[in-house]
Amino acid sequence: MSEHQHDEFSIIDQLFKPLAGLAKEARGLIDDVAVIAADSHHDLVISTDAMVAGIHFFENDPLDLVARKLMRVNLSDIIAKGAIPYGYTLVTAWPRGTTYSEKQDFVRGLKIEQDRFGLDLFGGDTVSTYGPLHVSMTIFGRVPPGRALSRLGARPGDKLLVSGYIGQGYLGLKALQGEFLGVTHADENDIISAYHLPEIRPDLAVCVRDHARASMDISDGLLADADHMARANKIMIRIDLNKVPTSLAARTAMGAGLSPVELVTGGDDYQILCAADDAGARALVMSGFYEIGTCLGLSDDTPAGAELWADGRRIDVATKGYSHPL
Repeated sequence: MSEHQHDEFSIIDQLFKPLAGLAKEARGLIDDVAVIAADSHHDLVISTDAMVAGIHFFENDPLDLVARKLMRVNLSDIIAKGAIPYGYTLVTAWPRGTTYSEKQDFVRGLKIEQDRFGLDLFGGDTVSTYGPLHVSMTIFGRVPPGRALSRLGARPGDKLLVSGYIGQGYLGLKALQGEFLGVTHADENDIISAYHLPEIRPDLAVCVRDHARASMDISDGLLADADHMARANKIMIRIDLNKVPTSLAARTAMGAGLSPVELVTGGDDYQILCAADDAGARALVMSGFYEIGTCLGLSDDTPAGAELWADGRRIDVATKGYSHPL
């Protein structure tokens, strides 16, 4: 692989995984979180995510929305592990010339979200930069000892489920880029809102913890993240495109020519993706999840990974989801 072909996953595998060694807290750097024993009642589940202007959000996005999205994408990781959030640390690298008022806007967004989700700021750092705005957050959540979920644990025969609509954030990005989607003005506002403020469901954390065998959030696209889960568990995951839940806006956009494959590869969903046995799947569906696929054992015809099917046929997909080139 040449230098320019490296992506975030190959960099993690080749450069950073050796630094994790055999530390059980690191989970082999496959799981988006670390898990550390805290006391006799809790383990800590810890996740860190960064966002950079011009890459993860538009440079002219309101800073209160940037702050709110930062917190939500971090919360998404720990909720998918069955953890209840309770605190965070923050690092901000402000471009030279950022005004005090703009920083106040950012903090106002943080305040809205931490009040909504019951968090407090534990510390961090703030610096200046000659580059674009860079913000990074570490979220702390708590679970009973030994109960934090992983993307590991899925088995052949398990059902694959997702917690909500797929493609909303991707559609919002397309709308902001000026693409014609054929949706109403109200639906356009909804999908743009989904891009800025992805749906986060802390109320699902305990349900996922109690009923799922494997769980992760969807950030790189449904198909890509299902592929990560499948490869980690050395199974095949088959997703039925006809069962993937979509909004009225998404169905309208597909009627106007948008490929449904784009919705499952676009990213920015931040829904929970999990695998469960039959009983667990029934409980998750009762809580609002959608069953969208199955986990299969491996054979010569079914290598580890995720595939997209519809109407009994496999759909060839050029790119399964988003990966940052590094």
